[in-house]
Amino acid sequence: MLMTPWVTRLLFANAAIYLLQMSMPMITSQLALVPVLGLIRPWTFVTYMFLHGGLGHIFFNMLSLFFFGPRLEERLGARSFLWLYFLSGISGGLLSLLFTPTVAIIGASGAVFGIMLAYAMFWPRHQILIWGILPIEARWLVVGLTAIALWAGFGGGQAGIAHFAHLGGFLGAWIYLKVLEVRSPAKQWQRKVTVPSPVVETSSGAMDRWKRIRRDDLHPVNRDELDRVLDKISATGMTSLTPGEREFLERFSARA
Repeated sequence: MLMTPWVTRLLFANAAIYLLQMSMPMITSQLALVPVLGLIRPWTFVTYMFLHGGLGHIFFNMLSLFFFGPRLEERLGARSFLWLYFLSGISGGLLSLLFTPTVAIIGASGAVFGIMLAYAMFWPRHQILIWGILPIEARWLVVGLTAIALWAGFGGGQAGIAHFAHLGGFLGAWIYLKVLEVRSPAKQWQRKVTVPSPVVETSSGAMDRWKRIRRDDLHPVNRDELDRVLDKISATGMTSLTPGEREFLERFSARA
């Protein structure tokens, strides 16, 4: 697998901070996110993403980034990939603020879950091998992870895991990708060239417009013609009008 620049840098940054945690454990409490304290320590909405609680924790997060990140960075470009990564992680912290405001959070899971959701949106049918054995399409992997996070987050699962950070990562990634889609050159061009559907006016609407023609402002000849055409409509209906009579009414109703 060809590694991309920012995935490589993120892998090294996470590994470096993890080694720093091992040698200086006190930095974990300084850089971890306690959502309710986010306004006092706003930097922790970013720094918590680079902390991990153990070798298994960082291993699986970085393994997911290693597998899903490079293809996504190539697809989005470096700038959009980084925005996706960090916004997913930050939104994981924000959702945790709503549901677990006093619980300290560490780990890149929110950002990595955002990467996984983006991957599934671009390549929903791509086969992922769980533990290198069990095949599952990317879209169903995300659906399954969402269901697990919802169930576990609302009291059904293991404590000590930031399930709402996972869900927030999914939500932040989805919102960001929708914004990218709306702002994409293809969508902007489509909006420019799309011809709006014509407004179909009802017969009663047309009749109301024609009745608003200011009769007294017309030349006597046109006034007589207006009376004649309106009387014709009253007697035989709008379907009896000739193209010329319709054009006459439209011309003067535009001035009303």
